[in-house]
Amino acid sequence: MKEFKKNRQLYIMCLPAILLLIAFAYVPMAGIWMAFTKYNIKDGIFGSEFVGLQNFKYFFTGSTGMGPKVIYNTLYINFFGLIFGTIVPITIAICFNEVKGKVFKKVTQSAMFFPYFLSWVVVGAIVYAFFSTDTGMINRMLKDMGHNIIRWYAEKKYWKGIIITVDVWKWCGYNSIIYMAAMSNFDSSLYEAATVDGANRFQRIWYLTLPLLKPTVIILCLMSIGRIFFGDFGMIYGIVGNNSLLYDEVAVIDTYVYSAMRSLGFSYTTAIGLFQSVMGLILVTVSNHLAKKVNEGEGLF
Repeated sequence: MKEFKKNRQLYIMCLPAILLLIAFAYVPMAGIWMAFTKYNIKDGIFGSEFVGLQNFKYFFTGSTGMGPKVIYNTLYINFFGLIFGTIVPITIAICFNEVKGKVFKKVTQSAMFFPYFLSWVVVGAIVYAFFSTDTGMINRMLKDMGHNIIRWYAEKKYWKGIIITVDVWKWCGYNSIIYMAAMSNFDSSLYEAATVDGANRFQRIWYLTLPLLKPTVIILCLMSIGRIFFGDFGMIYGIVGNNSLLYDEVAVIDTYVYSAMRSLGFSYTTAIGLFQSVMGLILVTVSNHLAKKVNEGEGLF
């Protein structure tokens, strides 16, 4: 009460935002109870039959057998997306940081940033232009080189790699801007001292730029880890669509929830959503603890 009295005006200013947060973020959490019931509209969320962990059990051991498969697909795509989605933007940012020509730098930055503004529908059309069986650019190149064409949209073994590559391509320009912003705040005297001591360009990058970028990398990675159980529905649906030949290979939890909602109901899909959130919370908390243990003060919270 003493604290509230001292900073009363500040708390009153925060009140509208707090009320919005409670109304739109915390009150809807009551719907989590649906995950433990056999929901029907007539009885409502709290009047429906309580079934405990039955919805969760069905997700992992049900007759569809899709639960473990979509979890694997989600983790596989997000894990490699996180690895390459960190390495590629850092590489781009360092290269741009070393470029001296201002005009060339601005043009190339704009070109790298452009894919971020494309919707997944447009990206899906671009992917189709490359991998179409009859008119795709890659098959034309294979045919010109005397190789057999590949029926890309019927061969599911290629599509995890394609999805990861396209995801990294779309986001690498945007993420590189974040790293470039971090590098703009580095102390230039450190680089000048390293140059005087005889360090070449690659030594300055290895011993100065990368260590100084480490806190930014850790924060962004921790934030990504919290979403590692969430697949990008727009990406999968925009690129693959309703192709039943590829669905098992690239289906993630979010696309599975979309299809399951129509046949298995709200309780089941709510349970899956709760599972995603809990696992994300556990992973980001454990990862944050490990990050702070390795380097004190470099965690997210």
